[in-house]
Amino acid sequence: MLLTRPPRRRARVASATVTLALALLATAVPAHAAIAPSSPGAAAQAPAGLDRPALGAALDAVHAAGMYGAFADVRDGSDEWQGARGVADVTTGRPMRPEFQQRVGSMTKAFTSVAVLQQVARGRIDLDAPIGRYLPTVVPGERGRTITVRMLLNHTSGIGDYVVAAFPSLAKLSTKSLDDNRFRHVRPEELVRLGLEARPTGKPGEKWSYSNTNYVIAGLLLQHVTGEDPQRVITRDVIRRAGLRHTYFPRSPYVDGPHAKMYESFYGLIDPPRDYSVYDMSWGGTAGALISTTADLDDFYRQLLAGRLLPEAQLRQMQTTVPARDENGRLMMNYGLGVYAVDLPCGRFWGHDGAVFGAGTVALSSPDGKRQMSLAFNLMKYQKLDANGKVEPSPIDAAFAAFYGRALCGTGKAAAPAAPLPRAQDLAPAMAPRR
Repeated sequence: MLLTRPPRRRARVASATVTLALALLATAVPAHAAIAPSSPGAAAQAPAGLDRPALGAALDAVHAAGMYGAFADVRDGSDEWQGARGVADVTTGRPMRPEFQQRVGSMTKAFTSVAVLQQVARGRIDLDAPIGRYLPTVVPGERGRTITVRMLLNHTSGIGDYVVAAFPSLAKLSTKSLDDNRFRHVRPEELVRLGLEARPTGKPGEKWSYSNTNYVIAGLLLQHVTGEDPQRVITRDVIRRAGLRHTYFPRSPYVDGPHAKMYESFYGLIDPPRDYSVYDMSWGGTAGALISTTADLDDFYRQLLAGRLLPEAQLRQMQTTVPARDENGRLMMNYGLGVYAVDLPCGRFWGHDGAVFGAGTVALSSPDGKRQMSLAFNLMKYQKLDANGKVEPSPIDAAFAAFYGRALCGTGKAAAPAAPLPRAQDLAPAMAPRR
């Protein structure tokens, strides 16, 4: 059932809910680690080897804090640990398994970006050319002439997100449109139209602002220059080239392989949390529809960072970042072309994260691809909102931060980045509902 709130309460949280909804595909990274960050210029501490009992205990703590289930793949060179804790189904008690498949949301963006950069290497796309050169009817007018391909990939285009327009009930504190559209197929051109009609987040190139619309346009760009379905291009040129066996764009609303149920709470608006593992992900497309495993994600980033998917020049462009700041000017991370960098006490890590209804995934790798962590979990937006519509920290957030520290830095301390890891509401500015 849906929770009801007094009218005054509803008014206070309405704006926050719109903002949160915009980032459904933006991030799954849990809330900020409450620990002092590494100081700029401080020498990074090399991570220790894999402590398997400690990794298991850290994942146990995530489940004990309230997460339904989580599974992870952690690597240090050729050494690998896989673990799973909690339940895949809260009704039957079916246990979580480390080999499960997962909807990985915006992890898709790195794959799409690699495919675009492969076409850059072949001379078919110019990163600094206006998108209107390639797609004049998709992004027409002044925006088509001023927004470059690079601006799409690093989220500085100023184009708004389509999520609230695609699921309009979210702007009214109702999740009705989530259920009404489980089996609705949406064309990418329609998603782009909704994004272009949304309120712009800034002038082209002015600032970073996360928008899934950018990566749906990137998919249409791939289609234009190759003459093929962009998902087929990504599958052939990125997924298969990386040797990934369990990563794919879904052919139906169902996950093909073994998987957990994926529970969405939406900050208590859905009570009890509801399973959204069955969903037509055409609304994510080349921005967020992929299904994968934690092992495949670590394989992908190792192949990418080792230079096996892109020439050196294009990998360097992918890792050229812009500062990603929230609406208060706080630095959250440094965003490249479909990947971002976070700085921990033990060094810099590259990766991305993803969130869909009910499922969150995070993958981070050291620059050489040696130290890696990929984590997936099956309860989303588990925090609560305070009286002002702000997200309150959850014990789960602290447990996740401690797991990151153990997995990436080999210590029992929470992994504190030089800037706090972003939360969902940080990745989209407050916007009025589309009219």
